[in-house]
Amino acid sequence: MELRHLRYFITVAECLSFSRAAKQLHIAEPPLSRQIRQLEDELGVQLFIRDRRRVQLTDVGSLVLKEAKSVSAQTAQLLDTVRLAKRGQVGHVRVGVGTGLGEKVHRVLVEHSKQFPSVEIECQDVYSTLQNEALRDHKIDVGFLRPWIDTTYVSSEPLFTEPFLVVLSKTSPLAKHKRLRLRDIAEIPVLLHVRDFSSAMHDKVVELYRNAGITPKIVERPPDPFEEARVILIASGKAVYIGAGTAETYVSQSTGLIARELDEPGAAIEVHVASRKGERSPAVLAFVESARKVLRLSKHAGRFRPE
Repeated sequence: MELRHLRYFITVAECLSFSRAAKQLHIAEPPLSRQIRQLEDELGVQLFIRDRRRVQLTDVGSLVLKEAKSVSAQTAQLLDTVRLAKRGQVGHVRVGVGTGLGEKVHRVLVEHSKQFPSVEIECQDVYSTLQNEALRDHKIDVGFLRPWIDTTYVSSEPLFTEPFLVVLSKTSPLAKHKRLRLRDIAEIPVLLHVRDFSSAMHDKVVELYRNAGITPKIVERPPDPFEEARVILIASGKAVYIGAGTAETYVSQSTGLIARELDEPGAAIEVHVASRKGERSPAVLAFVESARKVLRLSKHAGRFRPE
């Protein structure tokens, strides 16, 4: 049995005429009759009562018609799904979001959903360094991260750059400055994430201090669920935090904190969109293209706007 057998049968059953059905199907009547006979032989039942005056469905034929229409509808739905999937218009995309990149990724989601409303997007917080492994192990499909990139398994491209910011207490004497140099905060301990989670930002901050000829007083802390310990430490004036993107998150958590742009040569870091090498999923590739359009064309995507 082939799908065309069911299609021919449904047409004859609805027309109750082989001649009209043949005309509608754009085939000759004898081949149509043979196709119906083949279907009856395979099923082992008579589907139509034929005489010179009329064509009539048998009781079994009426039951088969109901099921044939169901199969035909399911087949049409399957074909529509396949066509949409080939264009990336249906599917499931798991997105890893690096710390402080939620607002940027949200903009991509909004624009992507306008064009691909049937694609399910699942977002999860994943530290940049850990996204390489998550992509390799198929735990996420697309990542928004700050390099390091494991080019063995992952392909990426830069979307925009973020300036480095200094987060400090509003009561600090340095709060009156719009920008800060490292020499301004040379004697203040600086908070950094553990390198295993955010290697790019960690290494970049250390490099900036080295280029400025300053030995930083680094306080490394593991990631905290709500970062409350960090906020308290900074608000008390006992430490500052240097980071890109993530810094604005601290400011929003407490009215006792402010952010100032770090005025040092090279005090910026790239943000990349990444996926597995050789990725072939149309849904994933379409989402990467949306990220490219939304963020690469935005000149101010990573610009800091102070309060």
